[in-house]
This record gives sequence, structure tokens and C-alpha cells, in this order.
Amino acid sequence: MNRLATPGQLRASLLRWSLFIVPVVVLLGFASGQMAGSGADNPWFAALEKPGTYPPPVTFGIVWTILYVMMGVSFAMVCAAWGARWRPWAIVAFVVQLALNLAWSPVFFAEHDIELALAILLALDVALAVTIWLFWKVRRAAAWLLAPYLLWCLFATLLNWQILDLNPNASGMDPNNAVQRIEL
Repeated sequence: MNRLATPGQLRASLLRWSLFIVPVVVLLGFASGQMAGSGADNPWFAALEKPGTYPPPVTFGIVWTILYVMMGVSFAMVCAAWGARWRPWAIVAFVVQLALNLAWSPVFFAEHDIELALAILLALDVALAVTIWLFWKVRRAAAWLLAPYLLWCLFATLLNWQILDLNPNASGMDPNNAVQRIEL
């Protein structure tokens, strides 16, 4: 016998990893956005000029949920690939890119730092490309599951750059510094 596990055992391992990882990744993404106050109803963000490429706000919640599920399944596939030579490096790369992903919302929406948010997205783009390359060496299907995520992150990088270009002085701006006018 030259197999370490049967196909059924491999599927069961993937299922167990998925049942743990997918909800964790989705919840981390949700928590990052919620704690940062991200979204179209954020007063600071609502005051910014948006580029023509900015999609309807409802798009973000839908797309990110789908992407986080795909990321979780992809990561579970790599985690279930016991004995794969590149598995440890792929896991580290995934954690690094996920940390960058989760850092963006607080920096952009809570700290109002558009420049640093753009730098984080550029680092995320590179880290994600490295993650996909390492996932390809472990499980090609796992790498393919991350391809839409990379495309969305590249689009997010473009949006962040365009918002910075349209609002060069908006970093650090506090929308609560508005002047209230009272007429008697």
C-alpha cells in the first residue's frame, strides 16, 4: 500500500478543516469591518468624493462574504494537505495576507488614514500573490479559489488610490468638526 490516506479520509479531513476555518475567516472579516465602522454610513467616508468606478455600497458586503468563504475553503485545502512540502510556508503566507486584509478597515475607516491604507493594500497585493504561488505548490485548486480575491484586492487598491487622488486632504479629517449654524 503506497497511500497514507484513502480519498474518503482526505475528504473528511478537508471537511473538518473547512468547518473550523471558514467561519473563523468570515467572522474575522466581519469583526474587522464592524469594529472599524466601515461602510457607506460612516460619516467620514460619506463626506469623501467617490470615483466613477465606485460600485453601489451593497456590493461590498456581498462580495466580501463570498470572498471570505472562498478564502476559508482555500486555506482549509492547504491545511488538510498534510505532508505537502510547501504547506508550512503557505500557511504563514496566508496568515500574513489575512492580517494585512484585516488591518485595512481600521486604518481606512477608523483612523481615516488613506495613504497608510493604500500602502497596506499594496502590501496585501504582494502578499496575496506570494500566497497564491505557495498555494499552487500545495493544491492548485486552493490557488484558483484565491484568484477572485486577488482581482478584488487589485480593484480595491485602485479605488483607494482614486479616493486619495480625489480627496488629498481627507486623511485624518474628523467629520465631527463641522460648524453648527443656529439661527435666531
